[in-house]
Amino acid sequence: MPELTSSQREFRTAMANLSAAVNVVTTDGAHGLAGMTVSAACSVTDSPPTVLVCVNRSSRSHGILVANGRICVNVLGADQEDLAMHFAGATKVPTAQRFTEDCWDLESEGVPVLRGAPASLIGRIIAERAQGSHSVMFVEVDKVLTSEDSGALVYFQRRFHSLTPLSA
Repeated sequence: MPELTSSQREFRTAMANLSAAVNVVTTDGAHGLAGMTVSAACSVTDSPPTVLVCVNRSSRSHGILVANGRICVNVLGADQEDLAMHFAGATKVPTAQRFTEDCWDLESEGVPVLRGAPASLIGRIIAERAQGSHSVMFVEVDKVLTSEDSGALVYFQRRFHSLTPLSA
């Protein structure tokens, strides 16, 4: 891998100071089962409900996500750092084993949905645009599942942090 330019290093340092929700993006279908941890995801519009997800094109999951076309953006809760690490590849747990835990619903929606996630957004990729090393995937959401009081997992300064809901 080539050495980073000073501009790239400065950009990465700045982006480390941008807090981001932690998500596990999943898919299943004719091209296989896949999932990955993603912090570059956000809402685009509610008319129609659409989110965007940025995925490195060199990722093993990239081609599977695009080929299957249907994905779930599972927003992780405060106590789900272990899942984030598994799906980031940091624990060396093989992909198929990542989905063997009972926390996954592999049947109901045609894509893996994380039971009890603060939010799971299920939809299809309607557009994809290459930008540098990544693809920006626009996902039209056709089903939303939410859970209450689970807090949030965020990524800030290259580490995970748990946020708990404020009491009323």
